Amino acid sequence: MKNLSLFLLIVLLVGCAPGNNDQAPEIETQLIDGTPFKLSELKGNYVVLDFWGSWCGPCLVDAPKLVALHEKFGDRVVFVSIAFEKNDKRWQQTAERLGFSWKHQIVEISPVLLGSGIARDYGVSDIPAKFIVTPDGKLISGMDFDQMDEFLSNSAL
Repeated sequence: MKNLSLFLLIVLLVGCAPGNNDQAPEIETQLIDGTPFKLSELKGNYVVLDFWGSWCGPCLVDAPKLVALHEKFGDRVVFVSIAFEKNDKRWQQTAERLGFSWKHQIVEISPVLLGSGIARDYGVSDIPAKFIVTPDGKLISGMDFDQMDEFLSNSAL
């Protein structure tokens, strides 16, 4: 019974993560500059969603690859970074140091990753996590940077 309760709690917290080719869940929040943001307003564009945190070692290792992808496709693809932070003190300095220069940056303050509605909506229980949203709003997950580069090279002409 204890195992069943734990399983149900996890399902409740994580929810049903969207799969490949499902519609991307809406993200409605504010960017770091206070501008209102809705993912659906980017429909018609390819979008790279990057879930990261300034405290996350693997995220910091991935950052140069993300910046390189932005440098290659930033004129044809919208990049949206969502930082999951326990407080709002460190992320900005880290983002600047890493070269995150794109407009669409979001910070979610939450003591635990699964406390974020955005993380739950996307089934993100561990970071870094990356997704591509197609111009028609379909979600693509599970790609490494080389696969994302190839996909965007062939799609975002």
